[in-house]
Amino acid sequence: MFDRRLILHFDWLLLLITMLVCFEGVIVIYSATYNMGDQFYIKQIYWVLMGLGAMLVVISIDYRAWGRSAYALYAINIILLIVVLMGGPTSQKVGRWLKFGGFSVQPSEFMKITFILTLATYFKRSKDRSSSIRDVFIPLFLLLIPLALIVKQPDLGTAITLIPIFLSILFIAGIEFRYISYIVLPSILFAPFAWGLLKEYQRDRILVFLNPNADPLGAGYHLIQSKIAVGSGSLWGKGFLMGTQNRLNFLPAQYTDFIFSVLSEEWGFIGALLTLGLILFIILRGTDIAFHSKDRMGMVLAMGIVASLTFHVFINVGMVTGLMPITGLPLPFLSYGGSSIITTLIGIGFLLNIRMRRFS
Repeated sequence: MFDRRLILHFDWLLLLITMLVCFEGVIVIYSATYNMGDQFYIKQIYWVLMGLGAMLVVISIDYRAWGRSAYALYAINIILLIVVLMGGPTSQKVGRWLKFGGFSVQPSEFMKITFILTLATYFKRSKDRSSSIRDVFIPLFLLLIPLALIVKQPDLGTAITLIPIFLSILFIAGIEFRYISYIVLPSILFAPFAWGLLKEYQRDRILVFLNPNADPLGAGYHLIQSKIAVGSGSLWGKGFLMGTQNRLNFLPAQYTDFIFSVLSEEWGFIGALLTLGLILFIILRGTDIAFHSKDRMGMVLAMGIVASLTFHVFINVGMVTGLMPITGLPLPFLSYGGSSIITTLIGIGFLLNIRMRRFS
């Protein structure tokens, strides 16, 4: 029998704000690609609709039932990452996508939500159980497998996102800091030696972050043009379709990684601030859902999703404003991309799922 409490506790406001930001993303993508001929905004609408369909599927099944399939979903995602490395049917020369029919998907994007669900399932036992060193190294093992596969693609930006998700979940799951320090401290000590493992373009991104004018027409070009676009928007912006950096094609990847630059140039500081305010509402709402969830699994799952959203926004906005190195991470809800928007909406679906069932 259908439980009416599921509808009673459905978070309509969270869904409304999510749809509002997605709609804004379509508008900004339209502006960013206005001169290109390709109707990317139409494709984004299709991706959003597919994401809403995936969200509906996620909502319709109890999140605890999803947990029972977590390890199987994790294994399937690992297999897809391996297929990418083996030279499966990719849509681009960079080995990050798999092509199914007329659609291309990025398994590394789906790995984020699968990884969160898997760790939430692992930590779903009673809150009264004391943590142990095992509660660090088993999740660490679950982290290192996809981390290594995604770095190998290479997709360092996406791989890095798994680390704050991992640490956030350990913290929210109540793992003692002394156990977490067993992996954090060695990682910090190893960090200086990681420089030699980076590819040349990755090292260039770090160097131009420190001094963009060192190579203004090369590695520093993206950052310089992005900062010009953000700054030229001033308080109220230049107006819809009036951004010169965008219209004259000075901005690179303006409808994906640098979508916030287009937004800031045309909508100004006020428009950018309102947009970030809407996303902040979603993040705070997710945090509230986590701390009012019925069980530990719901809390960990919700906070993992919140951590992923927060890190993506922080890195992307920091990247386009020159406060962080360029990593190629999309801005949730706004950047063009099917895999990104679908996994983001799946995450929102889990938040809605957890809130609906907090009394059932």
